[in-house]
Amino acid sequence: MRKPLKQYYKMSKYQHLIDSFMKELELKNSHEPEFIQAVEEVVETVIPFMESNPKYKKAKVLERIVEPERVIQFRVPWISDSGEPQVNRGFRVEFNSAIGPYKGGLRFHPSVNLSILKFLGFEQIFKNSLTTLPMGGGKGGSDFNPKGKSDNEVMKFCQSFMTELSRHIGPNTDVPAGDIGVGGREIGYMFGQYKRLRNEFTGVLTGKGINWGGSLIRPEATGYGVVYFAEKMLNTKKDNLKNKIIAISGSGNVAQFACEKCIQLGAKVVTMSDSKGYIYDSDGIDTEKLSWIMNLKNVDRGRISEYIKKYPNATFHASKAPWNVKVDLALPCATQNELKEEDAKLLVKNKCIAVIEGANMPCSPEAISFFTENKILFSPGKASNAGGVATSGLEMSQNSLRYNWTREEVDEKLHNIMLNIHQQCVAFGKQEDGYIDYVKGANIAGFVKVADAMIDQGIV
Repeated sequence: MRKPLKQYYKMSKYQHLIDSFMKELELKNSHEPEFIQAVEEVVETVIPFMESNPKYKKAKVLERIVEPERVIQFRVPWISDSGEPQVNRGFRVEFNSAIGPYKGGLRFHPSVNLSILKFLGFEQIFKNSLTTLPMGGGKGGSDFNPKGKSDNEVMKFCQSFMTELSRHIGPNTDVPAGDIGVGGREIGYMFGQYKRLRNEFTGVLTGKGINWGGSLIRPEATGYGVVYFAEKMLNTKKDNLKNKIIAISGSGNVAQFACEKCIQLGAKVVTMSDSKGYIYDSDGIDTEKLSWIMNLKNVDRGRISEYIKKYPNATFHASKAPWNVKVDLALPCATQNELKEEDAKLLVKNKCIAVIEGANMPCSPEAISFFTENKILFSPGKASNAGGVATSGLEMSQNSLRYNWTREEVDEKLHNIMLNIHQQCVAFGKQEDGYIDYVKGANIAGFVKVADAMIDQGIV
């Protein structure tokens, strides 16, 4: 088990409470390191807050909130194109419904296990709370890998997965969405099977096709929201994104649209990456180059290394992350714990002024601690990447209304939601010296709304 960081409150009157809580949590969940990490990052700020607000301590809110309301695990049998029976594991973690139906993505990836889904579901509670929309927290998925599978195999898997999941979800109970490995194709197959089984057309999944209940801006929402949040952070320093040099990791949906919005706001993105390494383009990734990357990743399913064949002025760095490049801002948009303490030290050494998480928990606890100690503007994913689930919430609203808003209307609502999240973080995270601790601000702001609802609803 990893040692406590004691990164926020070093006074023993708080630390012994944090250590005691984490010790008990680790005993119960010793095989779930990602979940333990996510909880520790929250309790380091929330426990001191509760000491000043004893109603939450008396109601044992924290002890209740770290236990999922329901964990569902099931087998997913399906037949491959070669006629061979296959079996995968399926999961749904319904974590907290105090402020609304469970809401959170489905992830299809070989790495999926209960620890990862509990970490993601726990984060989702606070992320959804911050949006101010009535959504609880949940997460699910399977260890199925859609890469390399035919459309027919993916359809068969999705139909089998939904056959079991359908009995646990609904538009007023639990509304899944997409995540890694679950895009429009997978959502379509699952929605079709749900509709067939339940004989109803409802907004039970978000990320749907625009012709059958989806929302404009949904594919762009997470990436756009990250950049809107970054702009608000810079505004606190009377600065903005124009002419800023930016490193982005990843080249999937979030990275692509974060890059697009950065370009629109006058910044220069110089890196993107995938699991094989990163590309560095000192000239900047412009609209034409980004369009080529989108086609490479979304249509051809190629590797980012192919970029240098098309644009030979760029360089490719195999098996490395882009954090050694001298930039003004870093946007980690790939996967959890991709940015380590040594990367954080390189970014600070190179005068990086802000790090904004686009993925879920992409910075290690040691990296976060280093950023906050050095007063670098740092935003946790539960705040800065909440634009995706916020727009999923807007999709749910449109489904209920049987009406679609325009692209401009949805984008304006997304922008206002990210502004509101930023304001909440500032309200709870501004320190006496003026530094804004966005981790503290996001954790406490997200916690208060859920905790108050849990107290109002009694011990359930």
